Amino acid sequence: MAVENGAPENGANGSAASTVTVTSKSTVLPAKPAASPACPLATFDLPYITFYYNQKLLLYKLDGEHSFGDAVGKLKEGLGEALGYFYPLAGRIKQDEEGVLMVECEGEGVLGAEVVEAAAEAVAVADLADGGGGGIAEEILQQLVPYTGVMNLEGLHRPLLAVQFTKLKDGVAIGCAFNHAILDGHSTWHFMSSWAELSRGGGGGGGPSLVPILDRALARRIRVPLSLPSSPAAHESLDPNGPAKPLIHRLFSFPQTLVDQIKLATNQNPNPNPNPNPEGPDSEPEPEPEREHETKTKPKPFSTFQSLGAHVWRAVARARGLAADELTVFAVFADCRGRVDPPVSPAYFGNLIQAVFTAAPAGLLLASPPGFAAAVLQRAIDAHCAAAIAARLEGYEAAPKLFHYSDAGPNCVAVGSSPRFRVYDVDFGFGRPERVRSGSNNKFDGMVYLYPGRDGGRSIDVELTLPEEPMRRLENDDQFLPTLLHDPPL
Repeated sequence: MAVENGAPENGANGSAASTVTVTSKSTVLPAKPAASPACPLATFDLPYITFYYNQKLLLYKLDGEHSFGDAVGKLKEGLGEALGYFYPLAGRIKQDEEGVLMVECEGEGVLGAEVVEAAAEAVAVADLADGGGGGIAEEILQQLVPYTGVMNLEGLHRPLLAVQFTKLKDGVAIGCAFNHAILDGHSTWHFMSSWAELSRGGGGGGGPSLVPILDRALARRIRVPLSLPSSPAAHESLDPNGPAKPLIHRLFSFPQTLVDQIKLATNQNPNPNPNPNPEGPDSEPEPEPEREHETKTKPKPFSTFQSLGAHVWRAVARARGLAADELTVFAVFADCRGRVDPPVSPAYFGNLIQAVFTAAPAGLLLASPPGFAAAVLQRAIDAHCAAAIAARLEGYEAAPKLFHYSDAGPNCVAVGSSPRFRVYDVDFGFGRPERVRSGSNNKFDGMVYLYPGRDGGRSIDVELTLPEEPMRRLENDDQFLPTLLHDPPL
């Protein structure tokens, strides 16, 4: 179901819908003309055309010095300036006569950003940022982000960026929806930080501190024709798993002390042979690792991501009640900017990620120490080198595919976003956000989003999506997160 500006097109129900009222709509255009008439989409971009707009929500308190009207005026002005540098976000997707996709960046192709203003003045920032209010809080959160249920394919006739500013009792909610075929998470937060900098009057009039690189030929030059479905509904009707099932979204906050404990425990018992020999999706043959007695070097320590990823993977396998011989897949969307040859600048604006897959039987995963799961993840991530990236691109170019979530594999845990993204540094001139969240788009069974914890340090927020019964088991699993540390249901 497509949703316009956070409100269901067929009419919303429940008290949350009446809590948020749209007051106006407008368009923000780039402050200057695009430097190029078109931006071709690279092979890295194309797999996301049948995903959904990527939604981000930032909650801010406003003090007496900043009224909602003044804040919105500053935000719109900064948005126009930012779009002048990140101009593909102001265009629209176009398919040429050969079936190749590009972003049209001038003339009738300049749609600008859709901007919605709304009000929810009975809702305080803390009601949402602290996760209180039960199911109603989650419903309200989803009313604060635009384009819920809108597929990236619709960028052929919709703006590629939609923004909603909602007036809260004591602050403002900034909800954004980005067409995922245009940019990945790294570029999303590059844009957000640049928009915030320009809204504060930063950049010294010379643009953002990190000017985006828009030449997608740096990533890939191959033209790949796609045969697009007639509509999002036509594509989803082909999903072998059938219609989406009801899912629950939860936020789990891991304080720094617990993150450190998990990492320490995982590194205390590293597994010397992490090869479960799975037949997982997109499995790539890898050489056997050297045994520790065959080398004088110590085993590579597990990172925070590998340790926490293993912790979540094992906990979800327990919550799902998988049989010992059932495979469970772990997928991580890895940033390839530093992995390709030659490496690409962090300023590259677009998609430069690939999903890295690995798998293990649930029984082996749970019977082994945490170091086993971490070693499986480490091995898969380390093996995703420039040659593996190129092979994946060449495979896609030879046989392009329009993906469904079920393609991730059986009993999947898939991790997007990163605690390395400095989301709490996005300051538009009225302080750091009180909470950063994702919308409901692209949240399938087993999807995980990681953010830095709002308390700073090494704390990490884990957004997780599961069906109701596995989620209930996970919430009651003290091995996953001690009960006293659970955030209230959203």
